[in-house]
Amino acid sequence: MGVLNLTPDSFSDGGKYQGLEAAIKRARQMVAEGADLIDIGGESTRPGAQPVDAEEEKRRVLPVLEALLELEVPISIDTRKPEVAAEALALGAHLLNDVTGLRDERMAALAARYEVPAVIMHMPVPDPATMQQHAHYADVVTEVREFLQTQARKALEAGVPQVVLDPGIGFGKTLEHNLELIRRLNELVTLGHPVLLGASRKRFVGTLSGVEVAEQRVMGTVAAHLFGVSRGARILRVHDVRAHREALAVWNALAREVVHG
Repeated sequence: MGVLNLTPDSFSDGGKYQGLEAAIKRARQMVAEGADLIDIGGESTRPGAQPVDAEEEKRRVLPVLEALLELEVPISIDTRKPEVAAEALALGAHLLNDVTGLRDERMAALAARYEVPAVIMHMPVPDPATMQQHAHYADVVTEVREFLQTQARKALEAGVPQVVLDPGIGFGKTLEHNLELIRRLNELVTLGHPVLLGASRKRFVGTLSGVEVAEQRVMGTVAAHLFGVSRGARILRVHDVRAHREALAVWNALAREVVHG
């Protein structure tokens, strides 16, 4: 899943792809590098990010979404607002990616109405501005698993055709929480739904690798994601598509040798 941020303030690439032509060019580049789907979003959800009203978010994403529907890969809309989701899905978005985990029942209803899968992500509270103040867990994996299991059940009962589970790396989590979730990702896999891992360029990668500039955290990101794949991750949400495609080609060949050797 290639990340396309249409924001001025995202932590890694804010402001780079706000213009329509720049966004389309970037999406085509990621597809050429091997992206299986493109995830577009118009509101930064980094820690402490300021909210964007629905009209501004629609202004950012809808023209780009409409232009990208001609691509040969599905387009995901990354939003927590039912108003934005409704118009994006009506235009033809193929997947709904909600960082608040479908807490708002209208989001599940929309995914059901348009018969699209939904990504359910864990965040301890529905507000990115305050989520880091709530990074307290007795057992982070157990609590995240219980939340995702509950929200998945509700979504399927509401008619959502398929759900994807995302542990929400970096969303109301400390360094140790992030590491524990990736180490024990297989415990989320046992819920029976595809698991998405999104550690791309995040702060914990920089902390571990000593790389301060987000755009330079490629190698640490690939390492985290390959480990996640070994624990059962089915979708990787990434900024650096080519690096992941190359790494996965080698990893998959070695993994097959382990299985068949």
